[in-house]
Amino acid sequence: MFGLMLSCGTVVTLMIAGYILQRRGFRGGRKIYATVLGLSTLLVFTGAVLALFSGTSFAAEGAAAVAKEVSVGAGLGFIAAACATGIACLGAGLAVANVGAAALGLVGEKPEMLGTTLIYLGLAEGIAIYGVIISLLIIQRL
Repeated sequence: MFGLMLSCGTVVTLMIAGYILQRRGFRGGRKIYATVLGLSTLLVFTGAVLALFSGTSFAAEGAAAVAKEVSVGAGLGFIAAACATGIACLGAGLAVANVGAAALGLVGEKPEMLGTTLIYLGLAEGIAIYGVIISLLIIQRL
């Protein structure tokens, strides 16, 4: 449980700090950003390792309250499913950002090309759908 709290706390803290720095107009150097990124990666990875190997058990409620321990293989399977979805969504976000910017420029010059640009944006969004499908297939195997 401590590992999960460490990971979630790191993510929330970095989101709040990033928002505050953006509002103040902070323009730090690459060294500061690299240090913060390295530290946050270390904390999230440490939290994931602690959450994976802490040996917590989940209890079912009701008449048959039986504690079931999650194996290491199942934990790695859940991490793989999360990585499949997360990385696919990051890729889709980058694709939509680039395609969307180009599509806005094209539609500004030629409004009749709107349908074509929507098709390209849909293809870029499909990357995230593929990641979700892969993660569902991984979870189904567990």
